[in-house]
Amino acid sequence: MTPKSRCHVDPRDLIAEINPVLRGWGQYFRTGNASDKFNELDGYVWRRLMRLRIKRKGRHLKPGEARRWMPDYFYALGLHRLVGTVAYPEAA
Repeated sequence: MTPKSRCHVDPRDLIAEINPVLRGWGQYFRTGNASDKFNELDGYVWRRLMRLRIKRKGRHLKPGEARRWMPDYFYALGLHRLVGTVAYPEAA
């Protein structure tokens, strides 16, 4: 969903396409012990989005400019966060 060729797409549009997939995975795998994997997946998604932003800037990227594209930047744009969505089944 995030090939390098899509670096010029608005990040809000990319996030709108990614969120249903993240929500679906979160709903399917939320029962059980998936918190470590959810943490890894959240990290992968924001790093991938950050790389697209860096690719878009290309050689015009100023020193330290990429630091502003940390996870909070993408979460403020509406990126769905999987961490904290694990629901442990109740004991019978």
